[in-house]
Amino acid sequence: MTNRGGEKNAGWVKLSLLTRFVFCATLSLATLVEGEETGMPRGFSGIYPGLAMFNEEGECGTGAVVPWADRLWVVTYAPHKPLGSTDKLYEINGALAQTIRSESLGGTPANRMVHGESGQLFIGPYVIDGERHVRVVPPTKMFGRLTGMARSLEEPAGKILYATMEEGVYEVDVKSLEVKELWADEQRKEGRHSDLPGYHGKGFYSGQGRYVYANNGDHAKAALTDPATPTGALAEWSGKAEEGWKVVRRNQFTDVTGPEGIRPTGAEGLPMWSIGFDHRSLILMLLDGGKWRAFRLPKTSHCYDGAHGWNTEWPRIREIGEGPLLMTMHGEFWKFPRTFSAGNTAGIAPRSTYLKVVGDFARWGDRVVLGCDDAAKSEFLNKRGVKGALIGPGQSQSNLWFVAPGDLDRFGPPLGEGSVWLHDDVKAGEVSDPFLFSGFERRGLHLAHGSAEAVTFAMETDAGDGTWKPLREVKVSAKGNVWVNFTAEEKGAWVRLRADRAAEKVCAVFHFSNADTRGTEPDARFAGLAKVDAQAYSGGILRARGENLRTLAFSASEVRGSAETRVGYYELGADLQLKRVEDAKAHEYLKKNAAVPRGVISADAASVLVIDDAGRRWRLPRGDAAFEKEGPVPLRVDREVCTERDLFQAEGTFYELPAENAGGFIKMRPITTHRLRITDYCSWRGLLVLSGVSADDQAGEHIIRSEDGHAALWLGAVDDLWSLGRPTGHGGPWHETAVTAGTPSDPYLFRGYDHKVLTLSHDAAQAVHVTVELDVAGDGTWEPYRTFAVPVGEKVIHEFPAGFAGYWVRVTSDAACKATAELTY
Repeated sequence: MTNRGGEKNAGWVKLSLLTRFVFCATLSLATLVEGEETGMPRGFSGIYPGLAMFNEEGECGTGAVVPWADRLWVVTYAPHKPLGSTDKLYEINGALAQTIRSESLGGTPANRMVHGESGQLFIGPYVIDGERHVRVVPPTKMFGRLTGMARSLEEPAGKILYATMEEGVYEVDVKSLEVKELWADEQRKEGRHSDLPGYHGKGFYSGQGRYVYANNGDHAKAALTDPATPTGALAEWSGKAEEGWKVVRRNQFTDVTGPEGIRPTGAEGLPMWSIGFDHRSLILMLLDGGKWRAFRLPKTSHCYDGAHGWNTEWPRIREIGEGPLLMTMHGEFWKFPRTFSAGNTAGIAPRSTYLKVVGDFARWGDRVVLGCDDAAKSEFLNKRGVKGALIGPGQSQSNLWFVAPGDLDRFGPPLGEGSVWLHDDVKAGEVSDPFLFSGFERRGLHLAHGSAEAVTFAMETDAGDGTWKPLREVKVSAKGNVWVNFTAEEKGAWVRLRADRAAEKVCAVFHFSNADTRGTEPDARFAGLAKVDAQAYSGGILRARGENLRTLAFSASEVRGSAETRVGYYELGADLQLKRVEDAKAHEYLKKNAAVPRGVISADAASVLVIDDAGRRWRLPRGDAAFEKEGPVPLRVDREVCTERDLFQAEGTFYELPAENAGGFIKMRPITTHRLRITDYCSWRGLLVLSGVSADDQAGEHIIRSEDGHAALWLGAVDDLWSLGRPTGHGGPWHETAVTAGTPSDPYLFRGYDHKVLTLSHDAAQAVHVTVELDVAGDGTWEPYRTFAVPVGEKVIHEFPAGFAGYWVRVTSDAACKATAELTY
């Protein structure tokens, strides 16, 4: 039978009765792990190794995921391959059997649309009818990296438009697949080119009598290093040959869509949405009644930042079979109201934070299927000294992630920061963009300016109906700063600010969060991993192999007390059998090129110290005292486990660490703190693989042991790490440290911890004044918090208010002495 895709307006996914029964009955949380009894493949945390997708390029991301004609259709992409690549078109049935279609020709596709009149799915360069027949529009006829699709404004029943990442736009006949070029891709010299600023197109859509195109990068060299570089664009075109593109906003934008999603019908009067960002915050644009309106939201993860736009993949807004739509943006799952329009802007709310890099997603059966970008062979610009001489994965690979809809609320606790003004000069009476004011339990604002006179900032809120009402006024002294804590009684969908006079270098930085209610003990899924003080465990070095072998390489060791015995080389395949392999050459290559480096970070009595490649010093909390003893097998400190972002480990805390081109250490955040001796970790077939498994017989469902009993590994999803426990730690910038008057300490991480207590002391013969400063925006913007008078021979203990937030903290003494400034998280 013919299936019309996965959007709610079309009646949802309609698998055949048998297939739907098998899929829904077997793909439940209780059966994600085993398979022979059910006939389903074995998986871990919703990831099935047998569904992994590979290419022979520098990256293998998932560009589009669409249920159609009783199947799930998926395309992957390579970086910058406008003429095709080794990527494939995948067809997956309800029993999770994967077919690679012979029509595959690859490229860099992320476009998808269901054309209702012709009953066809357009995905990448492929056109699929209701009987699963596949036709192809070759790149010789439609050159470029296909990024978006739109209904034709002039002939919607017979034509469809494609857009490429370099601004080429093509019109295609849905029956004959004849191609007409409307705007040439900028990589082609001939043809009619647009004069749009920016590049790296992401979104394309039509409605309200116009085509809307979004890109999120720029060719300017400064875009590689300066996040404030003008970059990206949201633009519109009437479709008339004699008219050109009009720039709506010069910022970075990704998705463009509307309430009908990938199944547009051309219904009149529907709003259109585009999501994007700049160095200040996320940006949401609304087109309703022919008028554009702008809104700002907080960022959760900074791994997506960068004026070049390379780190975003495809954030999207899409139907998942619930009341609200799902929006993915900057590491947060968001509830997005399908009714979002000019007179009804309330309802956007965070669900949870995540670590995976998501390209596209859809509802299929009783799961939300997320197509990910898991492991890029090239690792692009993401190199740093703390990795040592570590090479990247041997082959680019990604997978699908099957998630129960309710689990979208159960990953990391919601958190976010963002600015309406960041070192900006503001005119008297100038009104900021509206900033999200609802959906978070804790809301605060750092407000500062550099003017020589006091400035009063008026705040107003909008409940979502477009009516603005006064909230409060805040006076900030000359060149001063204020922390504004919003109470639960202060309600509204949006908040905006205005200054009573012209002001220089204004910073208005919002910090939002929910209470982190996680405990400190690991979830049962981590059973079998070795404790930090374990005397007997299996450890070793990991790496995904290349050469289309598609296996995981493991150089295994057994530890007994303080002695390490190297037991051999093992490989893990899609059959999930961990087997010893006699391959001396492969073993030596692994040990040499994926060795865990020693001494790349250090610790003193105060805290963990990291010195980055630019020589900047960063201090992090210490963990369990047992980590102070390194052990015979070193612990991996840093590795890329999601494309273009790292998982960093120090004394039992895992951190999300952006690539240097997205901010690096200054934008890191803690994920979890554990008491496990995790010797190595990597990405393989979409799974997070951990080494460091206890030698006892206890083993949870995530443990794979070799037949000979000498090697073992843990397999799961990187977002399982949220279930290890909330981040904790202790330490600070000083511990009985000899300090000089007026010299600030090293920065110490402050962001992402739920409960923060500061202890100050010193050995001076007189009282000492210690000033505490916060980097409020994660860019080195230091603002004073408070100066504490610390009496002789006494400790001053200060608990920061719930919700008070910043990125880093540092302290300065007004006198030379030996001082201690420690924080307990």
